[in-house]
Amino acid sequence: MNTATELGRLWLIPTPLGDGSDPKRCLPLDTINVAAALDCLIAENAKTARAFLKLLPLQRPIQEIEIRELNEHTPAAALPELLKPLMSGRDVGLLSEAGCPAVADPGAPLVALAHQRGIPVRPLIGPSSILLALMASGLGGQAFSFAGYLPQQPDARLQAARELEQRSARLGETVLMIETPYRNQALFETLVTALSSETRLLVASALTLPEESIQMASIADWRTRRPALPRVPTVFGLLAPPTGRKPGGKPARSR
Repeated sequence: MNTATELGRLWLIPTPLGDGSDPKRCLPLDTINVAAALDCLIAENAKTARAFLKLLPLQRPIQEIEIRELNEHTPAAALPELLKPLMSGRDVGLLSEAGCPAVADPGAPLVALAHQRGIPVRPLIGPSSILLALMASGLGGQAFSFAGYLPQQPDARLQAARELEQRSARLGETVLMIETPYRNQALFETLVTALSSETRLLVASALTLPEESIQMASIADWRTRRPALPRVPTVFGLLAPPTGRKPGGKPARSR
């Protein structure tokens, strides 16, 4: 640990992608050792953070580890208070609920503020469902973007899906998305309805877990089977044919 005359380090600590998963299956020893040594953590939920800590070779009783909460309801005005231990020289871990901190995660503003205050930020290695899905998709990995959550309102979601497909076609870019598990089916149906028949669509669910499912097919193929998707964390990815084809997969006329 650093002395009190120095700034502490903000460690970004990934966690397994499923409840109860053994950290040793998906986290390197260095990540586990850093997490096990810290006495102050910032997490979305203290209860789930403690459940993760119980799986580590902790260097102190779990009751002695301070856990502060940071979630989507935390006001920006509260962030400086979360950084106070770091300003006094203590190392602190920013713990993700699942996967990597500050990626589709409410920790990003805290990391930004840490940089503004001159606090060293140290990311650690761990699972990212977004990158795992991209790796497994066979879609273009040279250019890709993450669109996060699409709108909940059906018409807006449909329009957003079409705009993302147009972007993919124009830039040759794979587009990745996520959704709240109970809305997986609604997003899937929107994508199958909105996208061109030749666009390829990835559906990757429960990555790294025993029930893992990774499916890749064209929209035309998806329309013939339309499976019921499980209500588990899922990454969707699309890659459209290059610009020069009209929506629906029909070649554009030469002019």
